[in-house]
Amino acid sequence: MKPLLLTLGEPGGIGPDCVIRAWHADAALFENVLVVAPMSWLLQRAEQIDMRIPLQCVATLQDERHAGVLHLWNPLSPEVVVGPVLTGQTSEDTAQAVIGCIEAAAEACLRQEASGMVTAPIEKAVLRRAGFDFPGHTEFLAHVSARHGKNCDIVMMLASTVLRVALLTTHLPLRAVPDALSVDATLECIRITHQDLQQRFGIGQPRLGLCGLNPHAGEQGHFGTEEIDILAPAAQQARRLGIDISDPLPADTLFAAPNRQHLDAIVCCYHDQALIPLKALSFGDAVNVTLGLPFIRTSVDHGTALDRAATDKVSYNSLMQAIRMAGYMWQTSLTVRMTP
Repeated sequence: MKPLLLTLGEPGGIGPDCVIRAWHADAALFENVLVVAPMSWLLQRAEQIDMRIPLQCVATLQDERHAGVLHLWNPLSPEVVVGPVLTGQTSEDTAQAVIGCIEAAAEACLRQEASGMVTAPIEKAVLRRAGFDFPGHTEFLAHVSARHGKNCDIVMMLASTVLRVALLTTHLPLRAVPDALSVDATLECIRITHQDLQQRFGIGQPRLGLCGLNPHAGEQGHFGTEEIDILAPAAQQARRLGIDISDPLPADTLFAAPNRQHLDAIVCCYHDQALIPLKALSFGDAVNVTLGLPFIRTSVDHGTALDRAATDKVSYNSLMQAIRMAGYMWQTSLTVRMTP
């Protein structure tokens, strides 16, 4: 089986802690996982938290992997600076290495040498100072894909066992959200969400809900017209394509248990409209999934938590869920492809 690639993100944060503690909790989960990082990043943290871990580097993604060992692949050239890692702090000395590991993992996925990638969180500010001109992982992965001739529109989805939310806009100031909405972009988000739920989650006919932007979904235009001008037309076009999606509905009722339990995903207009209910219901258990990429990518639902690095206040459950979900999506996509 092709390996699943796991990038550590910001090495001064809890990424290394999560990997080490998750491996100790369930080593079998990592049998098909390759951590994409310099070995020193994990060795340093393992010593700091006094949790030794057997590590083995592989030279290529095709090298044989053994049970009971955590395998690493370091794709960085010798001239790339990899440290020192400052636990609990960011460092410009590791920024290029962080970017290089993410890029190498994405390129391996694009070459179909890996089943997908799982990403631990990054600190965007220090990466920007190193030339990382992207809002986050998602946009960078789309850029790498385009550079390899795989142009794609992407959708950020957060998923747990009780709820899936897809975002029309992501990291924008709230005042910029209405201007960022359009019929075409809304329709594309709906289409990508529908398609990936079919192809990577094995849901034959996904049922989607659509949140209104304004209170009461605009109250027939009294509290805003985005529902009338943008969201409802996009939903109508989607239904003509055979997609099962509601008209824009008030978010405060759409997320109520009797309504959401009949839906496979809810399409939301902005970041907190999606993430507040998701994290209220599933904090620590949710997974960030990038839809629309030409490969599988999942991530944790939390940040770098620099203040918790090398302490016993680290939760690794989201990382374990991200690994499990990536594996599930890979197996499901294979099954869907083989189904006539």
